[in-house]
Amino acid sequence: MVSDDEAMSRAIALAARGLGTTSPNPVVGCVLLSAEGEVVGEGFHAYAGGPHAEIVALAQAGERARGGTAVVTLEPCNHTGRTGPCARALINAGIVRVVIAVDDPTPVAAGGAATLREAGVRVETGVRRAEVEEGNVAWLTAVRRGRPYVTWKYAATLDGRSAAADGTSQWITSPPARADVHKLRSSVDAIVAGVGTIIADDPQLTVRDLRDGSLAIKQPWRVVVDSSGRTPVTARIRDQAAPTWIATAAEVGAGPDGRVDLAALLGELYARGVRAVLLEGGPTLAGGFLAAGLVDKVVGYIAPKMLGAGQPSLVGAGVTTIAEAIELDLTDIARVGPDLRFTASLRAKEA
Repeated sequence: MVSDDEAMSRAIALAARGLGTTSPNPVVGCVLLSAEGEVVGEGFHAYAGGPHAEIVALAQAGERARGGTAVVTLEPCNHTGRTGPCARALINAGIVRVVIAVDDPTPVAAGGAATLREAGVRVETGVRRAEVEEGNVAWLTAVRRGRPYVTWKYAATLDGRSAAADGTSQWITSPPARADVHKLRSSVDAIVAGVGTIIADDPQLTVRDLRDGSLAIKQPWRVVVDSSGRTPVTARIRDQAAPTWIATAAEVGAGPDGRVDLAALLGELYARGVRAVLLEGGPTLAGGFLAAGLVDKVVGYIAPKMLGAGQPSLVGAGVTTIAEAIELDLTDIARVGPDLRFTASLRAKEA
């Protein structure tokens, strides 16, 4: 017999398989238990427009689901969109109990738990809530704030330099670290870079398999923040490898400094279905996002090298004194090849 906690742990692992392919929908996992408490069906939401996790699990379980329990990471939806309401599907399948980790915060999809209870289904919530929230943090943050979840990724030497005095920056980090970055890219909906980085480095900003250089099937949006339209016509970013948007101040709107309004940019990306953004290069653009309070997470790759001079990894974050320092909460530190990778969330400022 499988416990609710064990089933939810499995549902969390299933949900993670959808990272990077489900937007604007969340990642969701579902495990169905028979009346005797045995696993009879599993499923996860694989892509937007495709069957939801509950529907996949129900199809696998068939009649064995009747009288059983559904363990699901997110409250079953209660509306008809590109697919039908999962709450009603569970009722029709004869599920008598539903265990939910996190309530759905979207008004259009919420209400599934109430519908289930009205039909006589027992509903329990909160099992492994914190763990599920962390696994779905980008989507949950995005829908609650109305803008994409932003992760700033950077690479630097031990003395905080992202390029040498002559402007060279390839490669600061090792091949294992660069491979790790491609995994990070594959989990987001859009990669954002400044025009300065495009001009200096001419990156392609795609997701690749570094073993053979092949492009991944699913590619995030490539977004260039280019206030005055300086992106060269020959830039690799203009190829057909991935959908691309050259975002200018004339199109998006300008802030007081005349540059692209970053909050407006994120609002437009959210409207286009983007829920998770990876901010890459350069230091001035990163400083602008941080100064505007638009960064949620930082992933830094630190190489065991020193340059002594050159370009810093961050410029213009609005900090002039130690009391204004942007504080982070470290959530993970790991070795990636010879390099060090740290992950941190921005600490909320006290009111």
